[in-house]
Amino acid sequence: MAVTQLDKGNSFRALHQGTRAFVIPNAWDAGSARVLAGLGFSAIATSSYATAGAYGTRDGRITRDQVLAHARAIVDATDLPVSVDLEHGFGATVNDVAETYRHAAAIGLVGATIEDLTPTNRKDKPLFDIGEATERVAAAVAATRKLGFPFMLTARAEGLRHGNTDLDDAIKRLQAYEKAGADVLMAPGLPDLASVKAVCASIAKPFNFMAGIPGMSFTVAELEAAGVRRISLAGSLYRAAMGGLVAAARELKDKGTFGYVDTALRSAELAGFMRG
Repeated sequence: MAVTQLDKGNSFRALHQGTRAFVIPNAWDAGSARVLAGLGFSAIATSSYATAGAYGTRDGRITRDQVLAHARAIVDATDLPVSVDLEHGFGATVNDVAETYRHAAAIGLVGATIEDLTPTNRKDKPLFDIGEATERVAAAVAATRKLGFPFMLTARAEGLRHGNTDLDDAIKRLQAYEKAGADVLMAPGLPDLASVKAVCASIAKPFNFMAGIPGMSFTVAELEAAGVRRISLAGSLYRAAMGGLVAAARELKDKGTFGYVDTALRSAELAGFMRG
């Protein structure tokens, strides 16, 4: 029996309502999504960094259409719920933002993020003002509330990674986004477990901790104890995979040897993940 979008939406929502934290790995293409599904993960996310890498460019330089086409391939690759990284919502106005999330739901996604970081051409103002950011979250919420299936919207406070290290400001923003209807809250760049605990204690909705930042990653058990409900991996798996590619290619080019062949994943195992 085919897994419907309603099935995926219910499954994804249930993961957030459990008593344990769960890891949602970030795929960078359909093949990596199949591998992650084969390893037993319960849901998949995308990463704007990894998506940009898959297109051969830098984070923040791809269009909404490219993001959605890329996400559609990942949705079609497995039966798992998929949540897409939609950056700032790809919209100059709240109506544009709402349209982005309607498009996301239409291609089979059951979750998405929206962040308060402004587009890259506004480096003089890294973050939207809290009022404007909250209106954009509310527009995304409104666009995903009458779909006929659960859609988990994650609102991200990005200040900690972009010059504003004031934890109280991050908490204030998360609380505003929660009030606007966001289902999950996220603040990338929390420096320590004490900060994680403070954020989790300040909100009622599930909190997503973004692992993958050097020096700011903790164990699943530690994050769960701090109150985290979901753990995403940003572009770290993509970087690990590309690091393996670079190391193998350098060995071949510089040494003329094929040692990487013996240390790579067994092809039979990968073939099993890809079979479908």
